[in-house]
Amino acid sequence: MNPIRPKPVFGIVAGEVSGDTLGAGLIRALKKRYPDARFVGICGPQMQEAGGESWFPMERLSVMGLVEVLGRIRELFSIRDELQRRFIEEKIDCFIGIDAPDFNLRVAPSLKLAGIPTVHYVSPTVWAWRQGRIHKIKAAIDLMLCLLPFEKAFYDRHELKAVFVGHPLADSIPLEHDVRHARQQLGIAPDAKVIALLPGSRGGEVSRLAPVLFEAGKKLAQKYPDAEFVIPAINSFRREQITALLAESGLNARIADERYGAGVGRLVMGAADLVIMASGTATLEAMLLKRPMVVLYKMHWLTYLLVRYMVTSRFFSLPNLLADDTLVPELLQGAATPQAVTDAASQWLDDADYRDSRISRFAAIHRSMQVNGSETGAEAIQQLLEAR
Repeated sequence: MNPIRPKPVFGIVAGEVSGDTLGAGLIRALKKRYPDARFVGICGPQMQEAGGESWFPMERLSVMGLVEVLGRIRELFSIRDELQRRFIEEKIDCFIGIDAPDFNLRVAPSLKLAGIPTVHYVSPTVWAWRQGRIHKIKAAIDLMLCLLPFEKAFYDRHELKAVFVGHPLADSIPLEHDVRHARQQLGIAPDAKVIALLPGSRGGEVSRLAPVLFEAGKKLAQKYPDAEFVIPAINSFRREQITALLAESGLNARIADERYGAGVGRLVMGAADLVIMASGTATLEAMLLKRPMVVLYKMHWLTYLLVRYMVTSRFFSLPNLLADDTLVPELLQGAATPQAVTDAASQWLDDADYRDSRISRFAAIHRSMQVNGSETGAEAIQQLLEAR
């Protein structure tokens, strides 16, 4: 017998754009099973469009790095405490944390103790570093929804219920991407040479990565004078920040902002001949769009010193992790220089064999990940609730 109410309430929290995309798909899939359900917590624009109700702006959780979190710790604790109180007061039927593990895995334990089933969607990289975290995860979570197949194997070894759901992006993005249509939407000529610059979705990472990307853009503009540079801005906060940094850099580039919709980042990537981007879920989108890419990341220097010896994985970008091979160039911390970015970008643009061989492997990975992620995740959550 299904123990939840005819009009169930799901607590749901996403902390960034990639989680917002996943959450929107999951909300729609759960609504097929529970048409009168409410979804409350912290939702981005895509989740709100799907029917989610946001109690706090998602932007307030968009902070990354140990040092950066310390500067916002009181606010984050306040949001956590208020969410826990309201979730218990609402008597939610299930809590679903989407990514943002440093926040969501601190919200979940008290809810689980209160008898509320807890789900985490997108495994933390516990398999790559700080594996001792598995004990706290088991204490907080009833069900882990994994995007990558090797993650489920890790949780199986540690006896935590996990389901491989694939990635909804692999289902929503077609195997054959229409570049021309993306360019039409952005008003870009079909034969233009387009380079997309994605410095990230969080304020801190944009401040560190944008100067490198923009300086590399100036070098590429000298080498490819006909190139057009496009930068997506996911909201007004990022648009203002990017506009200021772009003016300082002197790079001639266009900003595509939220007026193009919540999926402006995907639209810009889909129109590009090359994407130069911050590491994150957007690298998966770029791979599924079959776009050449250069991936880089810079942390606060103290964060890097603290974490570099804890990492056991060879790679940090999703395409390389999925392939267990170097499919795309990765530039981390001190290696992420404008010249290194320019050199890696030039190889994609100048070497057709290099480009074609990797695009072919992107397509093979895409096919292997098409397992209807949102529906699979919703089914796993339904089974968890019915089992209780």
